Amino acid sequence: MNAKASSWFKPNLLAKTFGIAFFVYLFFGFMLLPCLNTLTQIFTVKNADGVTDPLAVIRFFFAGNMPKYVWNSLKLALCLVVTVNIVGVSIVLLTEYFDIKGAKILRLGYMTTLIYSGVALVTGYLFLYDSDGILTTWLYEMFPNMDRNWFSGFNAVLFTMTFACTSNHALFLRNAIRGIDYNTVEAARNMGAKPFKVLLRVVFPTLIPTMFSLTVMTFITGLCAMSAPTLLGYDSINPEIVRLAGSSVADEAFPQARAALLSILLAMFTIILLTVLSNYERKGHYLSVSKTKAKLVKQKITNPVANVFAHIYAYVLFIIYMTPVVMIILFAFQNYPAIRSKTLSLSDFTFINFFGSQDYEFMTNRGKLKTRPDAISGLFANSDTVGGIRLSFVLSALAAALACVIVVVAVNYIFKNRGKKRSTVLEYSLLFPWLLPTILICYSYRTFFNSEDVWYVFNTNLYMRDNVRFLIIMAYTVVKLPFALRMIKAAFYAIDEELEDAARNLGASGLFTFLKVKLPIVLPSVLAVFALNFNALFTEYDMSATFHSSYGKTYAMVIQNMCAEEGRDGYNVNASGRRCASTVFIMLVSGLILYLVYGVGARDLADRLALKEKRRKRREKIVARLRGTGEKAAA
Repeated sequence: MNAKASSWFKPNLLAKTFGIAFFVYLFFGFMLLPCLNTLTQIFTVKNADGVTDPLAVIRFFFAGNMPKYVWNSLKLALCLVVTVNIVGVSIVLLTEYFDIKGAKILRLGYMTTLIYSGVALVTGYLFLYDSDGILTTWLYEMFPNMDRNWFSGFNAVLFTMTFACTSNHALFLRNAIRGIDYNTVEAARNMGAKPFKVLLRVVFPTLIPTMFSLTVMTFITGLCAMSAPTLLGYDSINPEIVRLAGSSVADEAFPQARAALLSILLAMFTIILLTVLSNYERKGHYLSVSKTKAKLVKQKITNPVANVFAHIYAYVLFIIYMTPVVMIILFAFQNYPAIRSKTLSLSDFTFINFFGSQDYEFMTNRGKLKTRPDAISGLFANSDTVGGIRLSFVLSALAAALACVIVVVAVNYIFKNRGKKRSTVLEYSLLFPWLLPTILICYSYRTFFNSEDVWYVFNTNLYMRDNVRFLIIMAYTVVKLPFALRMIKAAFYAIDEELEDAARNLGASGLFTFLKVKLPIVLPSVLAVFALNFNALFTEYDMSATFHSSYGKTYAMVIQNMCAEEGRDGYNVNASGRRCASTVFIMLVSGLILYLVYGVGARDLADRLALKEKRRKRREKIVARLRGTGEKAAA
């Protein structure tokens, strides 16, 4: 009996038991049950007589205006598939396939959407094109009869998201084109094929798998769009779900059940698309290439007219991408009057949008001059923005770290039990959030945990007061699990099994082998996943809007609300300046993280040693030059 009892207290067995219990708790408690509760809301509504009517919401759906939101989202998704693919393929071909002058500069401009996205990007476009935006103001001075509210609704959302959603093309399609075997291109040209025929018959077929994946991702992005439709005034599914989630029966008929139905519809579309994508990938796509693969050489456009038009098109796109970035950076260093009047001047240069504060003088309705002390405040001197930055930083860091820890432990277990059913079940459980739209997960959390009847969270209302921050962390973590799993699992394939066998032969335990052998190998990839997840969550808007409250006011919500009632009665002054400064701050943070991940982190050992040697030689040259100057001065 003592031997049996002692066997239960072995560290490995305790860790395994705790891990299994935790994953079961995570899956059922924070993935499955909340979503099932959302589904039951649709069929448990009561009519005016207090009788449960399972089909009430379905009848209301067809009789009311809910189909409009579904159609609007579908229309946006379908149009984005066309426009994003056109622009996305264009920017990659112009910088990677064709020989275009200034391609390196163009590439930097096209990739600016990687350093600011979501609500920051939309507010950046609003700063340019809104009714009082910079470009709208300038155009209105030239054309007084124009409509100043032209940038709103479907066209504005389509324009903004077309250029915002080409980030995936800039990353994945670029890698696909760089992987093309130049021997196939050269062979086609030697047979007399013209450049554009080579592009259509040789290059494009190799890109079909990547293009199909990008198309599905773009469609889902348009279907589940949140920040652009909300800020630009377009009636689509996600903003309507958030609106209904904050409504009550006193305001309108069964709003929670209607929000649940819209969420389930989104989930159905997502599941169908992911199923189609999986079936397509399962068929396999194989290319016949030469044994010695040649690096792709950029193709010259021989037709002079086509060459000129290609260059014009390339730089027009560059201007569209870069104008918001340049204008936001410039106006981030202009004072409050200059920003309000949309004028640029060196005399108005200031750091007040970032640091410090100033008094604000204004005329009251009675014509009296009044001063509001420290009303003009910078990004890091304003309590709202500082509070939003601090809260988002902590929540995003905790969620990104928790997702990485969960996935690293899970992937280690999956590889140790490869081929067994329990490892397959664990893997698919962690991929489960990919089947559901983010808004469905967040809405399910908001309704399910907004009570004191959930026993496995100790009957605590997680949506009340400070508890909502824990709910945000859990939502952030669950949503990022699938991405972390795919990336970290790929890193585990690089571990040589002989290393683990050697450690086992030397008497090392499984835990010691994991900590001392496996973890150091996959740590760079884990840190990269942490950085990318943190980057995405720091300015995340969709989940923030669902959980929005005074206790869960994240940085994205602060940015969105920053310009509401700006300057009225001397309050909320300089919000436009802080918004510009906030966008610049986000660009710096995102750019630094991407540099650490794709710049420093992507270098192999040989590159790092070569760079270190280059720096050493440069340092020695500078020292020698300084010594020579000193000796001449002494002589």
